[in-house]
Amino acid sequence: MEIDEEKIDEAVLALLYLTLHDGGRAWKSFDWDAMNRLHEKGLIENPVGKAKSVLFTEDGLKESERLFQKLFAKDS
Repeated sequence: MEIDEEKIDEAVLALLYLTLHDGGRAWKSFDWDAMNRLHEKGLIENPVGKAKSVLFTEDGLKESERLFQKLFAKDS
């Protein structure tokens, strides 16, 4: 099976929004490769380090919220 990494990245970014706390931080308990790709895309700060959470960039926070709504919100 071939995996669409773009879809994985979108889902991880949306799920990061689910763990949003302290205004712009999210728990970083996701696949390291996906987290690195999100960092390379400028959506999160560097995920490497001892901290258990990662900081969204301004664009990353907006995109995370949009994807969360798109993927997980019920239609009215």
